[in-house]
Amino acid sequence: MIFNEQVAEVTEAVPAAAAPDRRIGTILRAASKLDAGTTNQVLKLQATTGLRFGEAALRLGVITVQDLRRALAQQYELPHLLPENERVNSELVVAFEPMNHCAEQIRALRTQLLIRWSADQARSHTLALVSPGHQDGRSYLVANLAVAFAQLGRRTLLIDADLRKPRQQRIFGIPDNVGLSSVLSGRAGREAGIAMSEFGPLTVLPAGAPPPNPVELLSRDTFPQLLHDMGEEFEVILFDTPPSRSCADAQSVAFHAGSVLLLARKDHTRLADTTRLTRQLADAGAQILGTVCNEF
Repeated sequence: MIFNEQVAEVTEAVPAAAAPDRRIGTILRAASKLDAGTTNQVLKLQATTGLRFGEAALRLGVITVQDLRRALAQQYELPHLLPENERVNSELVVAFEPMNHCAEQIRALRTQLLIRWSADQARSHTLALVSPGHQDGRSYLVANLAVAFAQLGRRTLLIDADLRKPRQQRIFGIPDNVGLSSVLSGRAGREAGIAMSEFGPLTVLPAGAPPPNPVELLSRDTFPQLLHDMGEEFEVILFDTPPSRSCADAQSVAFHAGSVLLLARKDHTRLADTTRLTRQLADAGAQILGTVCNEF
């Protein structure tokens, strides 16, 4: 994914443009990856070989593949993070490596969901990600899917409804002293959600302090009221959930969400557990939009 562009030879004095200049060369210079001298070397090689600017810079060895990928992401306004960002977990592959194969698979999943939702004129779409057991990759997938929707410009809310062993606060590097448990118990309101503007229009509501009664909290009338209120603000609402095999929390979340994405891990999830979960979700009245086979 290297796109052609016309770049005039530059000197140290570069006049300010009236409109944002999204050419690869300009972006690389702004990021201090090129100076005037190396830019002119790239331009000369481009003129003699017909290479695209980015390809010419790579051939000269003045930038890395990662430099070019980040520049392309910026050129097309795709929110991304630099590898040296230590606050956010590197599991967010769609943010750190937006052109990675795994990121592409997550965007493909996002596309499939958008196609399924296209005939539904609802203001917002709510989806819970569920799986039978531990270490199936639920938190990883739902976190990346939330970022992918935000990168598309969709107002997205990610709610960590795993009130037992939550992970979203560690993935996004945010405090979790106030979260979903606080909201459902009446100790906090919608302001408990944390805006993550570096990813686009994304808000994360962490689980909060672990309560002694997670199933009861998730069964209270405050939960559907929260979803109704959040549905006025967000286009996509995604839920992380605990493993369904060990507790009934996921079924309660699925009931309120209305639709679910069923996750199974290759060579890890047992077929009997998946079959049982499918039956439980049907009994809860939740619509299974699809099944994802996770491999890692």
